[in-house]
Amino acid sequence: MKKVAFYTLGCKLNYSETSTIGRMFQERGFEKVEFTDTPDIYVINTCSVTDNADKKCRKIVKEAQKHSPNAFITIIGCYAQLKPKEISEIPGVDAVLGAAEKFQLVDILDGFVKQGKPQVLASAISEANTFHNSYSFGDRTRTFLKVQDGCDYSCTFCTIPLARGNSRSDSIENVVKSAHDIAASGVKEIVLTGVNTGDFGLQEGKRVESFYQLVQELDKVESINRFRISSIEPNLLSNEIIEFVAQSKRFMPHFHIPLQSGSNKILKLMRRRYLRELYTDRVATIKALMPHCCIGVDVIVGFPGETEEDFLETYNFLNGLDVSYLHVFPYSERENTLAPEMPGKVSIKDRNRRADMLRILSEKKKRHFYEQNIGKVFNVLFEDDVKDGLMEGFTENYVRVVAKYDPVLVNEQKHVRLTTVNASGLMEAEETYKEVLQH
Repeated sequence: MKKVAFYTLGCKLNYSETSTIGRMFQERGFEKVEFTDTPDIYVINTCSVTDNADKKCRKIVKEAQKHSPNAFITIIGCYAQLKPKEISEIPGVDAVLGAAEKFQLVDILDGFVKQGKPQVLASAISEANTFHNSYSFGDRTRTFLKVQDGCDYSCTFCTIPLARGNSRSDSIENVVKSAHDIAASGVKEIVLTGVNTGDFGLQEGKRVESFYQLVQELDKVESINRFRISSIEPNLLSNEIIEFVAQSKRFMPHFHIPLQSGSNKILKLMRRRYLRELYTDRVATIKALMPHCCIGVDVIVGFPGETEEDFLETYNFLNGLDVSYLHVFPYSERENTLAPEMPGKVSIKDRNRRADMLRILSEKKKRHFYEQNIGKVFNVLFEDDVKDGLMEGFTENYVRVVAKYDPVLVNEQKHVRLTTVNASGLMEAEETYKEVLQH
């Protein structure tokens, strides 16, 4: 029995796909092992969004060779689709598979025999036109369920359409079936993921269903206690979705909504499909219906043409917005996108300074949000990751709670009253047996 190990860079979507490919290997008789367990095969799933994709890929390949010098090393993922030849030249790489090939990995590389020179199997991105059902399993208490892939938007900073192809989706029927399958394994929380999750419903280029319809049907899956929406564009987060989540017992009061900039000038340069006024309206609607709702925000700083005044406009906009935390990214150039050709390049020093300012603001926002919840009773789903005798879990509205490790609590929900934010920025709580939760 050959042993295979996996390493994943990037988003929840990548984790769901790695887990699914791992199950394919196991169904074919391979043994899935840890990275350090001298596997015969390594599969490294890469990302193109984060900085230094090449550097990270090289480092992981080098580490793999240390642990198992004769292993067959395969690279898949977004970076593999965008730069297959470049990756094939990394010492130790035996195969590079593109977006259309990665789910046929076990068949295409039958035997996983080294051939002297790397195999590059990466079709044009137009060939990646099939939706492959994927979900993570066995890695953690929560499962990431992929419902949508690809993107039809053309933001000037983004390579994802080049790495993953056009927008396409699973069917509602298949997603509901996957949710039941996941529930049968004992998982209590599912996070819906996709490249552009709110664009769910496109099949073979035609819109046949909608994300709102998907949410309605998943809400009927009684065997899953919690659903979360991982990320959704503000222009696709409709009032009917917000209103439905507000009255749902299964969809959690937690939205992650990309903003990217608080300056309309920059939003237009980015070719985003909304202006800040729409974003303000979405946040106001959510908070009117769910005052305790957690709202996360993606922001890019240092985009070409962003002056100090534009950045301060973003900073002040976010400072005055009732959101809970920020994911901050300094702009970084991507080949085959329009942004690097735009005038007004911002220095790396200024990009990093601006990012640091927003990260400090994020910490303040998060602490304020946590403090607003002190004294309230929530239901915490505890996870199995234990550090220094402590375990953590999340409330419905995504407050991270820390508690003394108790094996009985793993993957269990417990009513707690939130008491204080500790020095590490985590919420402490006391147990309560209230049957009815009042927020």
